[in-house]
Amino acid sequence: MTVTSKAPSVFDSDLPTLNYPLAASPHDILDDIRTAQARAAIAIGPFGPEILSYELSRDMLRDNRFRLPPGITLAAQGITSGPLFDKMANSLLGLDGPPHVRLRKLVSKAFTPRATSRLQDTIQEVVNGLVDQVMDAGQCDVVTDIARPYPTPIMCALIGAPKDDWHLFVDWTEEVFKALNFQPDVTFDESETMRAWGELDAYVDDMVATRRNSLTDDLLSELIRAESDGDRLNLDELRMLVAGFLMAGTDTTRNQLAASVQVLCEHPDQWAKLREQPELAMQAVEESMRHSPAASIAPRVTTEDIEFGDYLFPEGTFILVNTFAANRDPAIYHDADRFDITRTDLPPILTFGGGAHYCLGANLARRELAEALVVLTRRLDAPRRTGPAPWKSLLGITGPTTLPIEFNSRRRVAAHA
Repeated sequence: MTVTSKAPSVFDSDLPTLNYPLAASPHDILDDIRTAQARAAIAIGPFGPEILSYELSRDMLRDNRFRLPPGITLAAQGITSGPLFDKMANSLLGLDGPPHVRLRKLVSKAFTPRATSRLQDTIQEVVNGLVDQVMDAGQCDVVTDIARPYPTPIMCALIGAPKDDWHLFVDWTEEVFKALNFQPDVTFDESETMRAWGELDAYVDDMVATRRNSLTDDLLSELIRAESDGDRLNLDELRMLVAGFLMAGTDTTRNQLAASVQVLCEHPDQWAKLREQPELAMQAVEESMRHSPAASIAPRVTTEDIEFGDYLFPEGTFILVNTFAANRDPAIYHDADRFDITRTDLPPILTFGGGAHYCLGANLARRELAEALVVLTRRLDAPRRTGPAPWKSLLGITGPTTLPIEFNSRRRVAAHA
């Protein structure tokens, strides 16, 4: 027997509206979010319902009835079929249900502290090397000189690619990012994206063939070792997972590093506090990801009529979980717009998502960001922004497109003190 819902449709409930352009950054819509949050936990945005409260956002991210739309960044650009769409739809991010659960179980056995602990030396070498290149000038663009080149070598070291080949991964990921990170003003050539992705796949195939004969202590070897109830990853899955780790672990980290450096620069007292108390690094990461996140939304779609938060979400409803709004929810965070790296005893930020699709690399990302912020605050004294720092659209991975700063150099002898 079919039971008719008595909950009102989310579209017919006089909820507040958000009307922002495609190119709007998170900070562009903050005032409108504040106005909407004062009225309700949900608003109707340009694409459909947007979840604005912390509690409802957390609950929806954990609710398996709401699915991640496959290939959403491509669909937003008019691509809903073809080889590139199929690759995205069959990635770990695109899968749901039992296939996703199976892969997560296997991958979680590989993504161990042992697989990431050996990265400490690489992280230190990379970030100090980038700072060395700008020290004498006393100025730099944080985005192009530090944040953009920072994560790729670390992700390459994680999977076990030799240092001489890291430049190849930079070229491949840059090409694929054009397609996968929706930005209104960026166009891409699908054939070029598939060419780059094909070359990456071929390289990974060679790595897998080599590892099968001689396993090491890198993540790729751990993925090959991974087993759950006799189940193992096949070559297609290994190829897909390595590409996924490279994409997810590079673009988010570099954008978040630039965003975190910007908000610290704009709060000199917090920059100084972190330099004096490096043990606050993890708290600085959490607070900057709460206040100025590179990932501000999490799309979901309903595959059936669903009652949630006292409303009915009809089948096929496209929803944005606005984690930027949730992380600034004044009902949860005292003085929510204040940036304070000493905040403690707070609920977990939602920037890494939640539920079945919670970011597998969250702990590694935190570690990369914390190490970088410690080095930067120790070696760059009194940084100040010297020009505009416009942000990309909140509809993709966001963050400043440029971040020019000047600083007083703390000599390299201090870097290793």
